[in-house]
Amino acid sequence: MISTFLDAVAGDLTIEAFFSQSAEIETMLAFEAALARAQADLGLIPTDAAAKIEAACHSFAADPSVLSAGMARDGVVGPALVTALRATIGEEHGKWLHWGATSQDLVDTGLVLRLKQVVTHLEARLVDLIQALQHLRGLEGGIRLMAQTRMQRALPFTAADKIDTWLRPLERNRRRLHQLLPRILVVQFGGPIGTRSNLDGRGDLVADRLAERLHLGAAPAWHTARDGIVELGNWLSLVSGTLGKIGVDSVLMAQNEVDAVRLPGGSSSAMPHKSNPVVGEILVALARFNAGLAGTLNNALVHENERSGSAWALEWLVLPQMAVTTAAALNHARRLANDVQFVPDPKI
Repeated sequence: MISTFLDAVAGDLTIEAFFSQSAEIETMLAFEAALARAQADLGLIPTDAAAKIEAACHSFAADPSVLSAGMARDGVVGPALVTALRATIGEEHGKWLHWGATSQDLVDTGLVLRLKQVVTHLEARLVDLIQALQHLRGLEGGIRLMAQTRMQRALPFTAADKIDTWLRPLERNRRRLHQLLPRILVVQFGGPIGTRSNLDGRGDLVADRLAERLHLGAAPAWHTARDGIVELGNWLSLVSGTLGKIGVDSVLMAQNEVDAVRLPGGSSSAMPHKSNPVVGEILVALARFNAGLAGTLNNALVHENERSGSAWALEWLVLPQMAVTTAAALNHARRLANDVQFVPDPKI
C-alpha cells in the first residue's frame, strides 16, 4: 500500500500489520512447523526431522530481499521461503520440509491464520459500535424528528426509529460473521493438484491433524474454490456499506436546511463559517470504495483449472485493502456515534 495523507482517513495500522511481510512469514512458518509435526504424528516423516523443522521455523530469520526476488520470479513467495528454510535446516532433515504440500497450501493457510486475527479485531469494533448506538438510542431516542422519503419531508418519527435503521443491519452483520467463519477459518491442504494423493492415502488424516495443531477447522481442499474468500470480502463490503448508510444519513440530516443532527465538522479554507460533515462523508466514500473492490474480488471465483496464478494474485491485491477499509470505517462510525446530537424538529 502507498502511504499518503489518505492514510489518516482510510488506513488502519492494526489491520495493516496482519498483511505485512513479517506477519505473512510468521504464519507460513507456523504452517510448516505444524505440518511437520502432524506428519510425524502419523509416521510419515521422522520425529527428529519434525523437531528440527519446528526449531528452524521458530528461529528462522528471513531475508525479505531474497523472498521478494523469489516472488518476482515465481509469482508466489512459497518456493523461495521453502528453499531458504531447507538451507537452514540442513540436507538430512530439510528434505522432509513441506512434504506432500504445495505453495498454495502454505500461502492460503497462512492467510487464514491471519484472517482469524483480523476478524477478531473487526468483530470487537463492530460490537463496540453496536453498543455505542444502543447507548445513543437510550440517551436521545425520544427526540422527535421528521422522516424523509425520496428526499422530502414525510411523517414524524423519533431518533430511536432512525437509530434502529442503522443498528439492526449491524446486528445482522455480526450474526452473518458467526455463520460464515466456520466456512472460512479452515486449513487449506491439497498437495500439488488438490487431491492429497501423494501421502500414501493418508492426506485427509494429515489435513485433520494440521487443522488441529493450527486451531483451524478441517475441510476438503479448497484451492480452486474461492467462495470462502469472496464471501468474507462480501461481508466486509456489507459492513462498510451499512456504515455508509449511517454516513449519508448523517450528512443529509446535518444540512443547514434540515438541521436534524449536529456533528463536529471540518473547516473550510475559504469559508470559515462552514462546518463540513467530514466523518459522514468519509463513511460514504469508504463504503463505495469497498463496494467496487467487492466486485473485483468476485472475479477471483473464475479460477482456471487446478490453480490460477492470476485469480489467486487478485485476492492478494484486493482482500487486504477491503479489510483495512472496513476497519477504518468502523473507527469513523464509532466516532460519529459518540459525537452526533439529534435536534428536535420545531415543526412537529
